[in-house]
Amino acid sequence: MNALVAYFSATGTTAKAAKALANAVGGELYEIKPAVPYTSADLNWMDKGSRSSVEMKDIRSRPALADTNAPVAEHDVIFLGFPVWWYVAPTILNTFLEAYDFTGKTIVLFATSGGSGLGKSAAGLQVSAPGAKILDGRMLNGRLNEAELKTWVDGLKL
Repeated sequence: MNALVAYFSATGTTAKAAKALANAVGGELYEIKPAVPYTSADLNWMDKGSRSSVEMKDIRSRPALADTNAPVAEHDVIFLGFPVWWYVAPTILNTFLEAYDFTGKTIVLFATSGGSGLGKSAAGLQVSAPGAKILDGRMLNGRLNEAELKTWVDGLKL
C-alpha cells in the first residue's frame, strides 16, 4: 500500500492520531493547514458567531488552504483525518478534496472527537471528491496502539 496520511488538526489531537497512523502503515504524513490558523475564539462552538460555527452553518463554506503541496498524485490510498465538528468533517476538508484530483483513489476517513462519531462525514465529503471511493474509517481517540492500528488497516483490505 502506498499511503498518504493527510490530516487537519485545530488543537493537536488529530495530529497525534495521524502520526501514530502514519507510523503504523509506513505512510507519508501531510498536514492540511488553513491559510488563517484557527484561534481558541474561532473554535468556540458555544458562540454562534465564532468562525467555526459560521463555517459549519454553511455547507458551501470553503476555508482557504495555506498551500496545495500535498503529494496526492503519488499515493493510491489516502487516510484523511480531522476533528469532528457538528457531527461532520470541518469544511476545510472539502476545500482540500476540491484542490486535487482524487479520481481512482481510496480515501479512508479517521477522526477524533470528544464525544461524537463520524456521523455523515463520508457523504458530506464525497461531493468534493466524486472520482474517489470514500470509506468511513474509525475514531482514533485516546491511546493508540501501533499493532491495533495495523490490524485495523489490514482488515480494510486496501
